[in-house]
Amino acid sequence: MWNYTDKVLDHFHNPRNYGEIENADAVGEVGSMACGDALRLTLKIDKQTEKIIDAKFQTFGCGSAIASSSAMTEMIKGMNLDEANKITNSEISKYLGGLPPEKMHCSVMGKEALEAAIANYKGIKIEKDEEEGRLVCRCFGVTEDKIQKLALENNLRNVEDITNYTKAGGGCGACLQDIQDILDAVWHNKKQKESEAAKTAIGTEAPKHEAPKKLTMVQKVKMIEETLEKVIRPSLNQDGGDIELIDIDGNKIVVKLLGMCSHCPSSSFTIKSFVETKLKEFVSPDIEVVEENEQ
Repeated sequence: MWNYTDKVLDHFHNPRNYGEIENADAVGEVGSMACGDALRLTLKIDKQTEKIIDAKFQTFGCGSAIASSSAMTEMIKGMNLDEANKITNSEISKYLGGLPPEKMHCSVMGKEALEAAIANYKGIKIEKDEEEGRLVCRCFGVTEDKIQKLALENNLRNVEDITNYTKAGGGCGACLQDIQDILDAVWHNKKQKESEAAKTAIGTEAPKHEAPKKLTMVQKVKMIEETLEKVIRPSLNQDGGDIELIDIDGNKIVVKLLGMCSHCPSSSFTIKSFVETKLKEFVSPDIEVVEENEQ
């Protein structure tokens, strides 16, 4: 038995906006009955303001699919198309007070139906899943492009997450290793791009085969602050942590870990293997980083 919130149960037992708009201005259809979920969304749109006047849905699927579709139509009524197009599947789930992890694919279906309807109104053709890219999961028709997109949008790191959001891998299981390979490539490439972007933003990459220039104290302080802000702090924030610069004494940098990092048993490892390593990479190989209480 799934652990549904009261709001999910309410939208399942009392769905809002169920049905179909006659002479609809926009129609979005996603999923298939063969896969167990299908959604048809119809919209009435004010031509001058592009505001969504009315929205109705017809869903073939489980209670979460019906609740997600009901919630999505409630959310978008009164919005213009640009505002509605910015709604994410996570926001649909949040509106319902959360969905069980195994049912997140229902919120994804709602988002995809909305995208399809808006594209239909604007005369933009959206290719079917099997035409969008390499087919990875044949059981549920999920492509590599869809896995990559949802992984980045929802910070999905493992195969189980992908199955929860797309159903991919939930059938015969033949694609499980392929999904893991795709995820490994997605996050490896993202890490490389972030590192390159950080180097470009900070401007500290020394020309090849040239000795790094000696920094003035003012330059060093600025580069340390920028590296903390643009490279180190975002990574710590992802895990509920943070960092504060306490003092700079020559090449000795004194910092204080905050948030979840402040009482983490691996804080010393974080200081040396992450913070110090990044400052050595972006500022100077002579940098030494210590915690405030280690002085």
